[in-house]
Amino acid sequence: MQKKLLVLAAGILQVPVIKKAKDMGIYVIAADGDANAVGLQYADKAVVVNITSEVTTRASISFYNSEEDVLRVAREERIDGVIHPCSEVSMNVMGRINEELGLSGITKLQAIRATNKHLMREAFESGNAPSPKSFCFEDANKAWKCFCKELPKDGILKPSRNSGSRGIAKIQKGLSEVQFVELFNRAKEKSRDKSVMLEQFVEGPEFSVEIIAWNGEVNVLTVTDKKTTEAPYFVELGHNQPSCFPQYTVDSIKDAAVAGVKALGVMNCACHAEVKVQNGEAYIMEIGARLGGDFISTELTHLSTGVDMVAAAINCALGIAPCLEPSEEKHGVCIRYFCPKPGRLVSIQNTEVLDDSRVYLWEIYHKEGDMIPEVTSSLCRSGHVIVTEETPQKAIALAERLINEVKMETV
Repeated sequence: MQKKLLVLAAGILQVPVIKKAKDMGIYVIAADGDANAVGLQYADKAVVVNITSEVTTRASISFYNSEEDVLRVAREERIDGVIHPCSEVSMNVMGRINEELGLSGITKLQAIRATNKHLMREAFESGNAPSPKSFCFEDANKAWKCFCKELPKDGILKPSRNSGSRGIAKIQKGLSEVQFVELFNRAKEKSRDKSVMLEQFVEGPEFSVEIIAWNGEVNVLTVTDKKTTEAPYFVELGHNQPSCFPQYTVDSIKDAAVAGVKALGVMNCACHAEVKVQNGEAYIMEIGARLGGDFISTELTHLSTGVDMVAAAINCALGIAPCLEPSEEKHGVCIRYFCPKPGRLVSIQNTEVLDDSRVYLWEIYHKEGDMIPEVTSSLCRSGHVIVTEETPQKAIALAERLINEVKMETV
């Protein structure tokens, strides 16, 4: 009998998952609150429904808890599994569906722990998984006093519930209370539960770890090197696989990520761990119990490891043992993002350089006449290019050359 999979969200990052599930012979129901979500057209059945479990406000209209609506869809369709790839806004809904329908995957409590950075930090501390010193506040003045007293060096402010670098800011010793409060309130505005994390700033390179957790085993597929903007926003500008760092560094990153996944207690799902290394010590920034965004899990991982991580995550959601053996050729792979100067986009030139056999995928998100914003979050980037080469070092060099050769002029 054909399996049925509910995919929560149907944006550009979810399209590879929808397509892969269909290629696997699975009947796909895609649900999204946006009737124009690009992924809906690829599903066997499209459902337009608010997939979050929180109150949101648009044009003075409040849209309340929709868990019941999504749960009703899951029951009526008699699904065999549910997946929420490359996003976190519906993790709680997915966890409840798993619980109430007896499906494979994380529970609602595990989903809450994996999307609330404060609860995540508590789990890491209880499980002896290495992570930065952190505090959680709703009040800016209390956070300011803690920053002055408890953190001897620089810190980070970040929404306790959000992703994509939204609302993150580095705070340096010596800044004024007024500046601190301004950055705190910006993070609070971006936080889905209106609380803010104040954390020790970890100085060093940033990585992600792509993982499949199945039946108590934490299987690390690869470590991803990250390129980010400088302070204050730390927006990701690109990634490469496999890591270019020494093996002992990669091993310490893997060990930290495995400890973090075990501390969260999640199982039968993909995981995306973010780690930084300072003075040779690995610190877990956060772990998502889901496929990573930015095409890391959906494209880069199969290109670099030969392992189809998307198929593995789909099988986990359906309660089927995932295949973690390579099934395709391995490459060095790199993604870089287009980030032209802010202003009105007046021309896009020289895209013909992207007509290269080593270019796996590319897209420019804007057209002439659009306004290009300052890059303060991942939503502000203007396009991407993914390339493959013999080594990650060669892939990085190629991707960065192409990013520079495509001209996006602004005024």
